Amino acid sequence: MDELLRDYLPVIIFLGVALAIGLALLVSPFLLAFKNPDPEKLSAYECGFNAFDDARMKFDVRFYLVSILFVIFDLEVAFLFPWAVAFKEVGLFGFWSMMVFLGVLTIGFAYEWKKGALEWD
Repeated sequence: MDELLRDYLPVIIFLGVALAIGLALLVSPFLLAFKNPDPEKLSAYECGFNAFDDARMKFDVRFYLVSILFVIFDLEVAFLFPWAVAFKEVGLFGFWSMMVFLGVLTIGFAYEWKKGALEWD
């Protein structure tokens, strides 16, 4: 039984160190951070409207448009990584399939740019 416990001792030490580091990283900002809020720091950041207003207030639909465009082009990059890793195995058919995929996305990007979806007034 002692041998079994000795085998798990490194795991227990690792968990203890991880717990200590995690707690230290959670507690240290409360102890070390400056608490000097100013109006600039408390202002609305990327959302464009105050976070503590009415939940049913109207806001611009461009927020949704920008987020959808980000997801579309982020997924494009996510599809490029496995294709690049397996580039030697996919052959000529895989290469031209990806070129068609990138072409469709490039046409969509040009259309969005032409329509002004990327402009922020």
